[in-house]
Amino acid sequence: MRLTVDAARVAVLTALAAVGAGAATVAWAKPAADRAYTIANYPVEARAANAVTAKDAAIADGQKAAFRSLLKRIVPVTAYRDMERLASVDPATLIDGVAVRSERNSATQYIANLDFSFQANEVRDLLNRQGVPYVDTQAPSTIIVPLTRDAKAAAGPTGEFRAASGTWGTVWPTLDLQNSVAPLKAEPLKPEIGPDALRGLYEDASLSASVMTLAAAYGTDQIIVAVAEVDTEGGKVNVLLAGQDSAGPFALKRAYRLSDGDLAYTLELAAVVSQGVIEGRWKAINSGGAIAAAATSANPYGTPAGAGVDVSFDAQFGGTAEWNAMRRVLLEAPGIDDIRIGSISSDRASVSVKYPGGGPALARALATYGISLTDTGGLWVMRQSQ
Repeated sequence: MRLTVDAARVAVLTALAAVGAGAATVAWAKPAADRAYTIANYPVEARAANAVTAKDAAIADGQKAAFRSLLKRIVPVTAYRDMERLASVDPATLIDGVAVRSERNSATQYIANLDFSFQANEVRDLLNRQGVPYVDTQAPSTIIVPLTRDAKAAAGPTGEFRAASGTWGTVWPTLDLQNSVAPLKAEPLKPEIGPDALRGLYEDASLSASVMTLAAAYGTDQIIVAVAEVDTEGGKVNVLLAGQDSAGPFALKRAYRLSDGDLAYTLELAAVVSQGVIEGRWKAINSGGAIAAAATSANPYGTPAGAGVDVSFDAQFGGTAEWNAMRRVLLEAPGIDDIRIGSISSDRASVSVKYPGGGPALARALATYGISLTDTGGLWVMRQSQ
């Protein structure tokens, strides 16, 4: 079913919200070959003078953000710069349908989780016309097993490893795993997996033997463990991805700085980035490039690393909603890496990132998202454009 822009909006406004925490069924059937063109369970939020205006704003902003997520999903990492050619595209003209998973509103605010489906053929035509490479063929599904690790613990059947609980255990099912170009299925740790197999993955000393142990237990050779270890003293979360996906065996360790002491946010970010790594590996071997057998922290996608330049700036905003919107752009914009948030107050935050080309190039990129980055005589300042 293809909807016009107005029809798509009507679909959103009239869809029934999902009850409880269960996922809603998308209200249209997409061919398996087009599944990657649906961005599911995307959060939107807006405030305005009245509820109707807030809802319209949330949907419009959500379409733009979901389209950026779609491009990052199917465009190889090495071609992210090519996506700048699409800055003038209105995503509303490419919407195929929208479904509501959950929503709530007040007199001035609208909050929802929506599924945005894009017209696959039209997006392909657009990318072909603009010369932007893409990979939209889905890989065979890979099982991912979220775990936590306490380096000081050794008791229990799995030693220092535990089945993930809390945020690390709950965040994975909320990600859009099924529609990814590298689909994942989150499953719990099976009791027959002993500490030696897990320790072998973590130490990267017996990867093949450990993968064979996991494959025997889960009945598939495509299985990855995602281990999160909270380093409170170091102010960071260490994450290990290890096992075998559709691109082959790999092991990657990466540290995520605790953002303002917010553990839940840091774990959510780590899960999103981890999914992107797995997607990137599949895209690399299907876009004419080569991929290393094992990813590394410096080059997690197995593709040529970009020359990121340190950029520090003062982010200024008018409140929490505006800061969250700016922070989302920093997380989703192509090429921005190693995001570090220092001191933060009610109206500003100190931020540093890495970006190819440094401040001037980052300023041009952020301008396409309605954000200004200005050099004020040695200090870069980021604000929402007026």
